[in-house]
Amino acid sequence: MLRQISLGTLGLTVGSILTIMGFVAYAANNATLNLVGFFYGFPLLLGGLALKANELKPIPFSQATSSSVLLLREQQATVTQNKIRKDITRYCYGQNAHLDGALSYLGLSPTDKERPIVTGLRETEINGAYTLILEFDSPFISIHDWQEKQEKMTSYFGPGVEVKITQPDENQIELALIATGQ
Repeated sequence: MLRQISLGTLGLTVGSILTIMGFVAYAANNATLNLVGFFYGFPLLLGGLALKANELKPIPFSQATSSSVLLLREQQATVTQNKIRKDITRYCYGQNAHLDGALSYLGLSPTDKERPIVTGLRETEINGAYTLILEFDSPFISIHDWQEKQEKMTSYFGPGVEVKITQPDENQIELALIATGQ
């Protein structure tokens, strides 16, 4: 639940309330509340602004996960699959894009402008195996370039994961991480 709360919005809200309270207390000659408002409210407000400026919103699921797939996730999902799912479905701070480090390592992000962008994810079952599918908007990196990196992706995403790359539409790439049970 806390993963779905924006710390920037929380800082802005609490900081604004305390800062306004500080100004009102100053006008009312209440020194104690004035200090609370200025010494806590203003830094929280500035911190909230800084976080909001660096905020990376969570990636939504493109379709609901069925109960049978949730059961498969509990039984078969690898540490890597769970980590990726949790990381991209929460607010992040100080990153340029979700999975930017992984894409750079894999050679799929020559520049910030050309970097593929994660637009959605979904969980499904392929041949009885739990599968996490990452959906990318990739107008600058072709399916051929993605497929050249498939072996490197398989080793990068760790043991127990098979990587399958498809192109459902032009400029769209789906990266399926299939649990192999190893």
